Amino acid sequence: MSDAIPRVELYTDGACSGNPGPGGWAFVLMHPASGSQKEAFGAEPETTNNRMELTAAIRGLESLTRRSQVELYSDSQYVLKGLREWMDGWKKRGWKTAGKQPVKNQDLWEQLDILRAAHQITFHWIKGHSEHPQNERCDQLAVQAYKALVRGAHEAR
Repeated sequence: MSDAIPRVELYTDGACSGNPGPGGWAFVLMHPASGSQKEAFGAEPETTNNRMELTAAIRGLESLTRRSQVELYSDSQYVLKGLREWMDGWKKRGWKTAGKQPVKNQDLWEQLDILRAAHQITFHWIKGHSEHPQNERCDQLAVQAYKALVRGAHEAR
């Protein structure tokens, strides 16, 4: 049964201090079959919360080395609704909203679209800051990432 598509759980979160401002992203990737887990995080000096939420999902999906059945958990309605409801319409309209405006963060949505096609993804919303262990861990990592970036920028002066 080596041809079976592995099932993984991907938890993602983004955080920003100011919007725009310094921001961080993080993901926790769990492989229930093996019990293994991977965490990753990063930061950008000038970004938005939505960009960090998208980046977390992108980095998590990019970390997969083969086609997988992904249970994607996020507290971002922006990411989940974009993937589930809005993206196909945006693409049909040439990356324009229903109101004929350019889609914000189109560069990240395009990356996510490619990754979405590479996996079987089921989307799950988690209420933020509701003591869900993996969501809380992602939030901690994302906040630590941008705070370390800010500290480093201040120390470099």
